[in-house]
Amino acid sequence: MRLLLVEDDPMVGEAVRKGLRQDGFVIDWVQDGIAAQSAAVQEDYQLILLDLGLPKRSGLEVLKALRGSGKQIPVLILTARDAVSDRVAGLDAGADDYLVKPFDLEELAARIRALLRRQSGRAEPLIALGELTLNPATHEVLLQGRQVNLSAREYALLCAFLDRPGAVLSRAQLEEKMYGWDDSIESNAIEVYIHALRKKLGSSFIKNVRGIGYMVAK
Repeated sequence: MRLLLVEDDPMVGEAVRKGLRQDGFVIDWVQDGIAAQSAAVQEDYQLILLDLGLPKRSGLEVLKALRGSGKQIPVLILTARDAVSDRVAGLDAGADDYLVKPFDLEELAARIRALLRRQSGRAEPLIALGELTLNPATHEVLLQGRQVNLSAREYALLCAFLDRPGAVLSRAQLEEKMYGWDDSIESNAIEVYIHALRKKLGSSFIKNVRGIGYMVAK
């Protein structure tokens, strides 16, 4: 899952980015409101973590512009402003959740997972497809009840497919889900990880769609 973090405090931003990366998320980080608006328009994110007190353009302005453009991406506000009026203003401007600093990274990750479930229309915390079950909270993957050990990249690739079962995803779309701005991508990386997943989950789990991309059947 690829997220946009908008935070101007270097210590907070680095801590959040590091913690969420360890939890399996791909994080792009910007530090002002103008950069946030540009990134939100140009890239395809699953969720935005948005501070309010930003340089160049406030978080509320960014949020209002985002909603005004019709973007329905979930937005979780992260801010030190704990007054009820600030929370009301953020939620009324279109935020989906509001977390006051300082916060626990485990709670932040849980709120992110809840928003992503809501966005995808799932109520259950587990993701199931046939005989495969994935627990986003623990990263546990079970196939026919047996645990499957995946690397971080393999897990990210599996999440990208399970987020849109039945849809054909191009190599570029998969790279966008798996890699952030700071990550280097080898030319055959997607093919390598698809090969690894097929070895662990079955040769027919991921199907080639010639000339277009890859898919997993519903």
